[in-house]
Amino acid sequence: MRLFPKSDKLEHVCYDIRGPVHKEALRLEEEGNKILKLNIGNPAPFGFEAPDEILVDVLRNLPSAQGYCDSKGLYSARKAIVQYYQSKGILGATVNDVYIGNGVSELITMAMQALLNDGDEVLVPMPDYPLWTAAVTLSGGKAVHYLCDEDANWFPAIDDIKAKVNAKTKAIVIINPNNPTGAVYSKELLQEIVEIARQNNLIIFADEIYDKILYDGAVHHHIAALAPDLLTVTLNGLSKAYRVAGFRQGWMILNGPKHNAKGYIEGLDMLASMRLCANVPMQHAIQTALGGYQSINEFILPGGRLLEQRNKAYDLITQIPGITCVKPMGAMYMFPKIDVKNSIFTVMKKWCLIYSAKKKCYLCTVKDLIGIRQITSVLLLFLM
Repeated sequence: MRLFPKSDKLEHVCYDIRGPVHKEALRLEEEGNKILKLNIGNPAPFGFEAPDEILVDVLRNLPSAQGYCDSKGLYSARKAIVQYYQSKGILGATVNDVYIGNGVSELITMAMQALLNDGDEVLVPMPDYPLWTAAVTLSGGKAVHYLCDEDANWFPAIDDIKAKVNAKTKAIVIINPNNPTGAVYSKELLQEIVEIARQNNLIIFADEIYDKILYDGAVHHHIAALAPDLLTVTLNGLSKAYRVAGFRQGWMILNGPKHNAKGYIEGLDMLASMRLCANVPMQHAIQTALGGYQSINEFILPGGRLLEQRNKAYDLITQIPGITCVKPMGAMYMFPKIDVKNSIFTVMKKWCLIYSAKKKCYLCTVKDLIGIRQITSVLLLFLM
């Protein structure tokens, strides 16, 4: 009997956000247990509803949204994206430089597949959003992780980035505001990263899906606006700020000199065409979202649900002996450090599965690649 094993290309691909613990949670759910899932940034199950005007516009456009559209996306949606970034000081992009995808996740994979040859390297933050590492690996590349320093508010360590650039390095990934640490990078830090990219001819991939979710007066700086002379690929979408993760609407926009990237752009165009187009009805939400009332501000200002729950979660988790945490300045996550030498955590290696089984609460653990300590990313902790 012929067996059909998993492709060798997936041998080193890892996506623990939906890994073994997720399977255990599904098993418990099938047994009738109610599982509280804290492993993924999905606002809807926690009562964060989409703005009414977005839903109305999607429904109103359904009759005219039944066929395919341009492989890059609806013109009106891409135009709205360009205008949004123009208002942020990113002036070198046109409608043709925008690709709309079925969520940022699809576009990350597309961006890596169009760029990388076997053995090419991409600098990825550690800790990271694991899809970046997985997409690089799946595309034949090598994710080289640069350190983000917990003692410096989880900012990237510039010297570590410099030390890890070599002739094989094609690009650097910046996740700002950061998932999973909640760090929001300063303008000065971003300028230092831009200079490294400039000196080494690197593409900058800017994952900015949380650019509107900021706390305590934090300011987000778009790195593409700081590097008009470099090729930047900025990724964003509707899932978080507009609470419509299920709409699967993300985009990437290329800025800077594109004459040296004609081959790369041809690759992106090919991959965009191969999947025909992104979900057409939901693309009608983009123009309304970007141009309308920004209801996310109600959640992040004093008295807002996200801000208040962040504060409460931080206060509660830092009261636990053996746990420390940098207060997040953006996004929806906390990244506490657990002292495994503390007696409370002597069974830490089994904690995640035990907790999911006994408390019906699903979290995921992330092991520090440096091997110094075991840490846990408490995802969605302050969405509850």
